[in-house]
Amino acid sequence: MGYFGAAAAAAEEVEVESCGGGGGDDEAKRKLDHYVIELHDGAPAEILEHANSNNNCSLSAAEMESLAALCDTFLPSVVNTADGSAAMFFETSASAAGTPEKVGKMIKERVKHPKKWLVRVSLWMLSTWYGTYILCGNRSLSHHFPYFQTFPKLSQTKREQIVVSWSLSYFFLLRMWFRTIKIFCLLTFFTQVDDKTNNISWQAIDYPGADPQFKAKTKQLEASNQKENDRSREVEEDKEELYGPLFKGIVNLDNQQAAAAAAEALRKFGFPVTLLSPMIKASSPSMIIKCDAVVVGSGSGGGVVAGVLANAGYKVVVLEKGSYCARTNLSLLEGPAMEEMYLSSGLVATDNMNVLVLAGSTVGGGSTVNWSASIQTPSHVTREWSDEYELELFSSNLYKEAMEVVCKKMGVQSEIHNEGFNNAVLRKGCEELGYHAINIPRNSTSDHYCGWCCLGCKDGRKKGTAETWLVDLVRSGNGVILPGCEAINIRKEKNDGSERNRAKGVAFEFGCGSGVKQVCLVESKVTIVACGALSTPPLLLRSGLRNPNIGKNLHLHPVTMAWGHFPAETDKPWPEEHKKSYEGGIMTAMCNIRSEPDQEPGSGGAVIQTPALHPGLFSILMPWLSGSNIKQRMRKFSRTAHVFVLARDKGSGTVKSPNCISYNMEEVDEENLQKGLEKALKILAAAGAEEIGTHHNKGRSINVKKVSYREYEKFVKEESSRALKDLKTPICSAHQMGSCRMGIGARDSVVDQRGETWEVEGLFIADSSVFPTALGVNPMVTVQAIAYCTAQSVLETLKRKRN
Repeated sequence: MGYFGAAAAAAEEVEVESCGGGGGDDEAKRKLDHYVIELHDGAPAEILEHANSNNNCSLSAAEMESLAALCDTFLPSVVNTADGSAAMFFETSASAAGTPEKVGKMIKERVKHPKKWLVRVSLWMLSTWYGTYILCGNRSLSHHFPYFQTFPKLSQTKREQIVVSWSLSYFFLLRMWFRTIKIFCLLTFFTQVDDKTNNISWQAIDYPGADPQFKAKTKQLEASNQKENDRSREVEEDKEELYGPLFKGIVNLDNQQAAAAAAEALRKFGFPVTLLSPMIKASSPSMIIKCDAVVVGSGSGGGVVAGVLANAGYKVVVLEKGSYCARTNLSLLEGPAMEEMYLSSGLVATDNMNVLVLAGSTVGGGSTVNWSASIQTPSHVTREWSDEYELELFSSNLYKEAMEVVCKKMGVQSEIHNEGFNNAVLRKGCEELGYHAINIPRNSTSDHYCGWCCLGCKDGRKKGTAETWLVDLVRSGNGVILPGCEAINIRKEKNDGSERNRAKGVAFEFGCGSGVKQVCLVESKVTIVACGALSTPPLLLRSGLRNPNIGKNLHLHPVTMAWGHFPAETDKPWPEEHKKSYEGGIMTAMCNIRSEPDQEPGSGGAVIQTPALHPGLFSILMPWLSGSNIKQRMRKFSRTAHVFVLARDKGSGTVKSPNCISYNMEEVDEENLQKGLEKALKILAAAGAEEIGTHHNKGRSINVKKVSYREYEKFVKEESSRALKDLKTPICSAHQMGSCRMGIGARDSVVDQRGETWEVEGLFIADSSVFPTALGVNPMVTVQAIAYCTAQSVLETLKRKRN
């Protein structure tokens, strides 16, 4: 017990210091890490053995017993008076739905977090009486023999009390444990599907699963394609409708047999390919591809560069770690889509679990799964980058041209035909309070009423790079896209007459699906890395680059949310009864935390917008007070609006790998989020919400219709002023930037204004990692504009090499 007591004391000390802000967090984190290591080194033999066991092996029977008890604590069978689907939902426990087995598989196969070993140790400890007493305290004791019990043997009431105590514990590690296991259990339960792609809760919470229109259209197109397979021209059109406009340019490298066919396909595109025998040596390449440019990543940065270079007549190979999920190949199911289209299956968090991170990992990158917002770089940001950071690019005509070009390519517009649930709430609340709400420019049409775009666009009307720049690449005949290929390192060679090395291509792995990974080389004249702010730094470091700024200065645009319930069971429900929280354009309205009408987006330090929350993400963000409470809360899912606050963060972090991220908000970031949260709660109430609240673990809410104005004001003030760095309120991030920032010298940056690295000639970076600071608004247009400018620099380099 003493070993864990020391760690708990360290966590207590960490919590106190971390509330001080600034450099104290780094010192506190250092102390926590020290005590965790000390705990690990000095623990009893059984615990040490378990901590050192293979994290990737299946959970033991003891661990599974604890996990099943935890899942049933969060989601028990609840006695209720409902009938039909609601009764089934309340009566079904997590174990009855098979959730523990799925969570166990998730922990084994998909979770890559560096603290994963603590999860395994904690599960094992809860299967023992002494471990249970250490983690659960006196609540685990019985008045009858045996007085010490294991967690699975405790009553549901006691287990719920213990879990709530973890959520509010003075000890940091217990709060981290609560958040982790809550995410695993609730996310799995509300996203798992059976053979018919149904979930036992969905009908009860008024959720259809995949978009019903999408299901119907898919069946219709498949029938049409079958019927008209003798009419070649129309079949080609149907194929594009079914599989998206990139299907002709996708080359899959699944196994050695496919590699020969892939080599032939590449040769047809004009790429010289040499097939080698992989049996010579395990690490030997099985294929060498030659091209003018290799682009690692196909998102908003890589897609733009690839399209520009291919249109200019250069041979381009695009490597994409994720898979190609086009139109009717989509599932539009939250769980499967997150697993297939998001980095690490959507299970990314900072090292202390304080920030939950979402990043796209599929052909088209984040532009395939983002929420359509297409906001140009605010002028106050371009002035800052130009004047304070001396980056002339951002005051140049080229950059202005770049923003115009990329917005035109995406068809960016701001009109709205029919506003969805969440945005209608935000707009009405702003109007009632006199706040200035503006239309968000989007890369979709005015009648694009779809709430599933975070899981892929069903009809291609959201113009991400997979529907624009990568289409240019394929139709030019000068480029191919290789999905399922992960870059290992950048190949370099000595550059005569220069201290800098020169990039000569990329080594990458493929064939992961077959269980045997193979290595392939792409030899190129220039190399463009566009893996995103979480994956670009690790690739550079694996490749031997030593610039100390690589992986530093990471900004996350931290987000916190407020919610409001708008019941449909009233005389005149608003929003209209047929409207649901998960439908409609995800982002169409926004406002700043300051109310001046002439302010451009992002002024004042934070913006207020609306999210896309399907049942899984909704459940892990809402406060958990008991098994019964969470099920009752989920029953209100379809009529619960969310409004979030996004800060232009001054704080920053570091990234060593996509699964090893540290981050520290500064006090000003927390203050801006708190100001925005106060405003968000007022917006929800002014729009007509019956009940409002935040995501703080205490789970307080207030019925706006039944309290006095004074009580309402007190509630809003108290809830919006709570600390946000203590693991009691979920913080989220969908934007990552700045980890390989642009600058005027190698001392404080990784790339120059051309996008070329200071260390390696011919190696360019074209993604959000080059941002000099946080942006403060949705970054897609800025990423594409910078990438467009970088593409012009790459063209100049290629022209010089050609001449």
